Amino acid sequence: MLNSKKIAQVSDLCVACGTCMTECPSNAIHIKNGRKAIIDLQKCVGCGKCSKICPASVIVIVNREVDYEN
Repeated sequence: MLNSKKIAQVSDLCVACGTCMTECPSNAIHIKNGRKAIIDLQKCVGCGKCSKICPASVIVIVNREVDYEN
């Protein structure tokens, strides 16, 4: 299980450009129905790379609401 205390969160204003998918080192992002990036909570390590590269500035890094530590 992951022990990251942070996770990426995508706003509904996402334009599904896919830029974040190419930057994600853990392959935790996919585009749902060509409309919005979706974060896989089990894969996201909260590194922030997607947030920094997002051209629409709609991805933020937040504290996890659920503790995934063993």
